[in-house]
Amino acid sequence: MIRKKTKQLMHLELAHHIPGRIRVRAGALKYLKQVQEEFLTSINQHEYFKEVEYNSVTGSLLIYFDEDQIGSEEVVEVVENHIGTFSIAAYQAEREEKNTLTVNERRLQEESVKDIFKRVAISATALGAFALIKGLRGFGMMGWRRKLLAPPALISIGLSLPIFQSGWDSLKYTKKPNADTLTSTAVLTALLTGRSISALVTILLADVAELMTAYTMENTRKAISDMLNVGVQEVLVVQEDGRLIKTLLSDVEPGDVISIQTGDKISVDGVIVKGEAFVDESPITGEFFPVNKTISDSVFAGTIMKSGNIHVEAEKVGDQTTVARIVHMVESASSRKAQIQTYADKFSTQLIPLNFGLAVIIYAITRNINRALSMMIIDFSCGVRLSTATALSACIHNAARNGVLIKGGNYVEALAEADALVLDKTGTITEGRPKVMSIYPIGDYSAKDLLQMAGAAEEDSSHPLAQAILNYIKKKGYAIPDHGMVKVVTGRGVTTTVDGERIYVGNRKYMHEQGIDTEILKEEMKSLEKKGEIMIFIGKESELVGILGIHDALKENMKKALNRLRNLGFDDVRLLTGDIAFQAEKMAKRMHMDDFGAELMPEDKVKTVLNMQAAGSNVVMIGDGINDAPALAYADVGIAIGNTRTDVAIESSNVTITNDDPLLIPSAIQLSRQTMGTIRNNFGMVVGINALGIILSAMGWLPVVWGSVLHNSSTILVVMNSGRLLLQDFERRTF
Repeated sequence: MIRKKTKQLMHLELAHHIPGRIRVRAGALKYLKQVQEEFLTSINQHEYFKEVEYNSVTGSLLIYFDEDQIGSEEVVEVVENHIGTFSIAAYQAEREEKNTLTVNERRLQEESVKDIFKRVAISATALGAFALIKGLRGFGMMGWRRKLLAPPALISIGLSLPIFQSGWDSLKYTKKPNADTLTSTAVLTALLTGRSISALVTILLADVAELMTAYTMENTRKAISDMLNVGVQEVLVVQEDGRLIKTLLSDVEPGDVISIQTGDKISVDGVIVKGEAFVDESPITGEFFPVNKTISDSVFAGTIMKSGNIHVEAEKVGDQTTVARIVHMVESASSRKAQIQTYADKFSTQLIPLNFGLAVIIYAITRNINRALSMMIIDFSCGVRLSTATALSACIHNAARNGVLIKGGNYVEALAEADALVLDKTGTITEGRPKVMSIYPIGDYSAKDLLQMAGAAEEDSSHPLAQAILNYIKKKGYAIPDHGMVKVVTGRGVTTTVDGERIYVGNRKYMHEQGIDTEILKEEMKSLEKKGEIMIFIGKESELVGILGIHDALKENMKKALNRLRNLGFDDVRLLTGDIAFQAEKMAKRMHMDDFGAELMPEDKVKTVLNMQAAGSNVVMIGDGINDAPALAYADVGIAIGNTRTDVAIESSNVTITNDDPLLIPSAIQLSRQTMGTIRNNFGMVVGINALGIILSAMGWLPVVWGSVLHNSSTILVVMNSGRLLLQDFERRTF
């Protein structure tokens, strides 16, 4: 179980201890190399630690400490706490390592379609030409040198050089044969025995199978890139004197101001500093109608100006833009293998020596080179590997076309196996666009005073509730007062100072933690609860000065999406939120959830996810904010959704939904399950067809050429079967 693995990862072992020095080991320490500097800086701040030496290879820490001030047990406890702080980074690094399998094979899907097509054209033309030449059998029948110098043989050798190279590299570096070792042996044997035409046919059919695979992969990648490509080479950069200078997009830097006209594609992520426009953001957010954008609003690369004229100050350019990150996530997904894909790789690799062995045994018994040669041509490896790789790739790219970015084949498999669901509330179940509905000031304070104090504390926050307050202040035209540094307590509230007085803005629990009594507004609180509004308390020094009521509407289609997930077998659906218990309970009942957790800190959400996994559930976590990031990382599959989703949530999640449509969640799970079913069918076809071919070859009933046809046909068959997933309708209404 995940929880058991996590406990093992975090378990601290005392390696040795002498006075003033202790060495400890933990699995997590092997995976903190990327955050090593930050980790060591943190642990070295302990006043009783003299020196800390970290070894990521052995996963150990050697700590010199002041034994007069701190005992060894306390040292271990301090180290455990520090490792726990970096547990998410360790867990993600461990998962990445396990999801990556280096196989010494040619990456067929990464070869150029043009190069493969050239090989197919050459071999096909050569075969056609030689078939018309009289006395074809005379080629290379006098001696092995003449056999290798015959035109068909020379062409076969030239075309199969990449295969020979790959087969030799596998033997050289891994001491194990791969599929290309098997194929190159079969081709070389055919050439030495004067069967150059058979070798050429084998190469032609193998190239046809590779061509179909490469074409499928390249086409799907191109479709995603084209869909999200900004499609702009040059932009107009606004100079200080107002002049517009045409500049290459590659030369644009953050801080440059770009002029964008009606019909243009926006080429950078940035903020509007002049003008107003309607922008089609459907490629990024899925919003069907163009959105009105004015000064201070954000715009994204890849979106389209429908009307207007704006100047945009670039914040992110090139590979840093949202659209570039989306494409990168899709492109890098193929490097993260599913468990079934890893199994297929290992299974196919283990069958290669078996092929060799059977061919040698048959030749030793029958002394018939044709039987042995045919058996070597028929191998399971290529078809077995492609039966998983092409299906998973097709699934990932189909999902991406529809706004669901799955970061690897391993997450396709995890989605297919998921049976439990955990959801955040604000921005996930709700729209994430809350509005201030009620204002209750106390005493001499006015509504304006209340809003200005709240605005001062929330001015730099991106939280949906903070944005609701700031938008309301902007609408009223109130000025936000000067204030001091803002301190954020995640899941509770924020603190700042205005005119030297401390201002607190947050939930009821946060007020109580600051010693502020909220009972003075008891009746108002009951009224807000009945209306289903979220309560934001404002405190000044030690007194409560008022309360704001904020309403966040339920996201369209969310209830329908949950019903579909129930139909797909999700029998444990829970709400986890930092909101108050009353609001959480009300939402959980409305959505017919099995359980809920309220007023939770990020680590509390993680504990719930781990407890569910320990009970045997495969958990999907859906969230959008910074406080959801730990749970997103620990879940079997973390899904970031919502227009308000943060960069941290996107980075921590395994699936990102760019369109803010909850119905895409059950659609993605349904597609994942169809993909796993296709993989199982592919696997059965490859093993069955090739096993039959080997039996027929061993009995002498299958000529070498037809053995090659049979083997490569099975490969082509699974590629075509997997390709059907690209055409699969990403259904949003019914299953």
